[in-house]
Amino acid sequence: MASAASLSFVSSFTDNSLISSGAFVSGLKLIFSQHPLSGSRHKSKNIVIVSRKISGIEEAMRIRRKRELQSKSKVMKRLPLRRGEVSGRLSVPDHIPKPPYVNSSLLPEISSEPQSHDSEGIARMKAACELAARVLDYAGTLVRPSVTTDEIDKAVHKMIIDAGAYPSPLGYGRFPKSVCTSVNECMCHGIPDSRQLQDGDIINIDVTVFLNGYHGDTSKTFLCGNVDDDAKSLVKVTKECLDLAISVCKDGVPFKKIGKKISEHAEKFGYSVVDRFVGHGVGTIFHSEPIIIHNRNDRPGRMVEGQTFTIEPILTMGSINCITWDDDWTTLSADGSLTAHTDNRLVNYSSTIANEEGRHQFMFNSNNVAEAHLLTFHNSERII
Repeated sequence: MASAASLSFVSSFTDNSLISSGAFVSGLKLIFSQHPLSGSRHKSKNIVIVSRKISGIEEAMRIRRKRELQSKSKVMKRLPLRRGEVSGRLSVPDHIPKPPYVNSSLLPEISSEPQSHDSEGIARMKAACELAARVLDYAGTLVRPSVTTDEIDKAVHKMIIDAGAYPSPLGYGRFPKSVCTSVNECMCHGIPDSRQLQDGDIINIDVTVFLNGYHGDTSKTFLCGNVDDDAKSLVKVTKECLDLAISVCKDGVPFKKIGKKISEHAEKFGYSVVDRFVGHGVGTIFHSEPIIIHNRNDRPGRMVEGQTFTIEPILTMGSINCITWDDDWTTLSADGSLTAHTDNRLVNYSSTIANEEGRHQFMFNSNNVAEAHLLTFHNSERII
């Protein structure tokens, strides 16, 4: 990250009233003279203010520091997240095909090979993602005060298996549930339990289904009851970060542009982008290359026609540091700050394919829409 010049002040007096007013002209030296009242013996004083243009990144850092200082008082308004009781693992009918990791207690390694698909593979990806979007939409309708995340998990589980699919999180590295439910300061991978949602909570629901040999992965942060403006803003900006990241995706674009877009927008509002969790390739394998970093980075690699990968930024109002409970999954912001998370999956097309199809692609919208729409979307297709 390039260093930025700091804003400097030079004053001939110790009164900071003018400085604190924030009335500075970038790049100019302002000299003011205080004239004494007629008949007084006060001597005149010169005030010299020197300022240099402050960069966007420095201003974002200033806002971030301010938010970090304020985050403790904001966190005090809501009780810290406490774990509830986790019920037993739900069963899946024998006739439903299962991913290979289900019978292993080991966490699968990320595959080193990016996943690209032919037309048949893309059709199967679409079907899996469309189902995931419908399930997510349904799960969102269940979010209200007094509902437990375990109840949401049971409803999601039933809808997935009724569709002949397998809930991908179930049994992945011993994850005990069919969906991830991350409430308030939980960054991701929250395990559904007996805790009731409270009025004013925010909750990310992360749905992945395994259908016809392909994983469809999507998530969204929902508002529970009467949510305050700070939380609403965080959720809104997180969604905007995702949309801006998607807007740069097309064949040949460096992956690092995704992190740049997300960081630039988050910093405008003083939010921090969590760097511990990344997007990933997805398809017949749950997690693979390419790794998608959501903050500024210099990681090499470019998007290639036919690749499928997720973009899933997590933003926080405070520190990006995190702690993980002893269940090895539930990860919370270390300072208790609210976090928001959203996720979408892309399949990348070349301009040739896009032009052959009139540049109109199907879009499966993960944001409460369970149907396909035609739209022009650069050279990439948003499939959930």
